[in-house]
Amino acid sequence: MSILDFDRVSYQYPGEDFDIIDQLSFSVEPGSFHCMLGVSGCGKSTIFRMTNGLLQPKAGTIRVGGRPIGEQKHYCGYMPQKDLLFPWRTIGENLALPMEIQGGFSKQEQRERVDAALTDVGLAGCRDKRPTELSGGMRQRAAFARTMLTGSDLLLLDEPFSALDFLTRITMQEWLLDQWQRHRKTILFITHDVEEALFLSSSVLVVESTPIRALREVPVPLDYPRSRHDLTRPEIVDLREGLVELLRKQVKE
Repeated sequence: MSILDFDRVSYQYPGEDFDIIDQLSFSVEPGSFHCMLGVSGCGKSTIFRMTNGLLQPKAGTIRVGGRPIGEQKHYCGYMPQKDLLFPWRTIGENLALPMEIQGGFSKQEQRERVDAALTDVGLAGCRDKRPTELSGGMRQRAAFARTMLTGSDLLLLDEPFSALDFLTRITMQEWLLDQWQRHRKTILFITHDVEEALFLSSSVLVVESTPIRALREVPVPLDYPRSRHDLTRPEIVDLREGLVELLRKQVKE
């Protein structure tokens, strides 16, 4: 069974005279890692916002685990481009938010789960620090840990590394792959960076045009684990150039 299904889903923004998402159908398998690639403003984030319930589809059905999302709570975790850690809360208090919202966790349980999550992402000892005391990469790790603490098997990551400097970004990409291989959550990851998409995903979901009527799935012929050197393989270089050309055509249209 697919973990995520879009069944003829459409969405139209108020004030627009066209559907930016138009009868879109696609599915995602459990435990997979897909990057969604497309030019700015093409509608990628709209797909995420409908999936996490921030936007309501004009038509169609979105299912997670075979059930319509309107019948569920806490079915996916969402991490936007900015870490959105509350500056007046400690890192530990920020990570406890999903458990506070869900309810049913004692303070001791919250503390234990937060400490375990921080250790898991390499931030042991940071529970009592404020977000301003951490680097950009550390804040993104904390934000990812908070997303993991939703307990959801489906994680939506919307350009989480785009604001980081180059070296921090590639370090975080490698770190994220390690997290995924250990936990095997299902990850959908929005990016504009073709190399990032090829390094991370088992297949790339490409937005070729707006309105979005389909996602073109492009398999990445690399096994896991991966290294940066894999990006220099001739078949990957050719694939990168092909994807860049697809995006350039969309910009010209």
